[in-house]
Amino acid sequence: MNPMHVADLTLLYALVTVGCGGTSSRSTTDASAGSSSASSSRGSGASSSASSSSVPDEGRDSGTGTSSSTSFAGSVSSSASSGASASGTPESGAARYTAVAGGNAHTCALSAAGGVQCWGFNFFGELGNNSTIALSPVPVAVTGLSSGMVAVSAGRGDACALSSTGALQCWGSNGDGVLGTGSPCPDAGPCQSDFPVGVSGLSSGVSAVSAGDYHSCALTMAGGVMCWGDNEFGDVGDNSDIDRLAPVQVMGLTSGVQAVAAGNAHTCAVTTAGAVMCWGQNEYGQLGDNSTSANPFPLAVQGLSSGATSVTAGFGHSCAVAAGGAAMCWGDNEYAQLGNGTSTMSSVPVAVSGLSSGVVTISAGSEHTCVVTTAGAAECWGNNTYGQLGDGTTTASNVPVVVSGLSSGVASLSAGYEHTCVVTTAGDVECWGRNDNGELGNNTTTQSNVPVSVVGL
Repeated sequence: MNPMHVADLTLLYALVTVGCGGTSSRSTTDASAGSSSASSSRGSGASSSASSSSVPDEGRDSGTGTSSSTSFAGSVSSSASSGASASGTPESGAARYTAVAGGNAHTCALSAAGGVQCWGFNFFGELGNNSTIALSPVPVAVTGLSSGMVAVSAGRGDACALSSTGALQCWGSNGDGVLGTGSPCPDAGPCQSDFPVGVSGLSSGVSAVSAGDYHSCALTMAGGVMCWGDNEFGDVGDNSDIDRLAPVQVMGLTSGVQAVAAGNAHTCAVTTAGAVMCWGQNEYGQLGDNSTSANPFPLAVQGLSSGATSVTAGFGHSCAVAAGGAAMCWGDNEYAQLGNGTSTMSSVPVAVSGLSSGVVTISAGSEHTCVVTTAGAAECWGNNTYGQLGDGTTTASNVPVVVSGLSSGVASLSAGYEHTCVVTTAGDVECWGRNDNGELGNNTTTQSNVPVSVVGL
């Protein structure tokens, strides 16, 4: 990894929070969601994914977001993402917004017209609007992406969008090569792009994208998986531990894959036969192979050799929608993010309580997980320090709870680091949870434990 320390970014977050009138700042111990004990460095296998990727300390001067006199972007653009990735195909007369993607402290949405808008933290250019404003609590248009996009994914300090022609573009922090441009960070100056740039070798032929914390992956139209970025724990899946500045082929997955999800330092995929495979960091058993040993190439997840339709990767846990619409999770469970009524880690999949069928989609945040059911309900479980479960409390839950006001009418959902967002069947976007940097998009920096509407969407 490149040299920026977690403490450096913690200070940046603290400064932005003070400037916004907030009362809390991100620390190296709570960065893994709430008061997580996963406070060891990434080098030891359990780093905080709240720190954005390896940007030189001098990335911006004190006048562009590190001082306490932070200002907001005041206008809302007319056009609009797990650890989130989201996609939508606009049709004539479709709802205004089709997808949302929650990142670390920023969020992006895809409009029916194919435009992308983002809001929240912007110190590393996560909003993609070619500005150096520290944050925006309301949506801003991503430069050059007013139409023609079909999917968006938000990572830790970056975001990516996929065009209808299969071209992939990313923006934000480029620490560890997570933008996939093939270019290393400069010796001095910012290591980021404040506007979308093309991913090397992926100007066509891409069908899906997932932006993780330190690496990103793409699914090709041929059904292959390519990944790039940090590879300390085999995150990229090419049977090495060499960071990749441009996409490389995941070992053994040149075809036959239908979905991919990049997490903090691990990745999972679903084959066309419905088998789930994972690779990378495995400290908490997030690879699901009944071990806690990292692996630099795909391994079969125990008990999920067929029937799965989707997969999601969080900080230290993973989940899948299995045969019959059942929700299954594995890995870290300190905050009950596995949803099985316990707080015991599991290195093999366990059934989520009450969700043995009827799950359409699943999304893992840092230490919480959410689903959309066939009835259109949003349900969440796990850590709730910042109200990210959306049930009107800040009490963690080891079983799914229905999000307040969303027992029906939800079209899609994305769990960010410590916040969550949905697109309703009416095409509206609502978010809840942590909001230190405006990631809820409601023109405040006050957390909310129930859904609030994103301004202008």
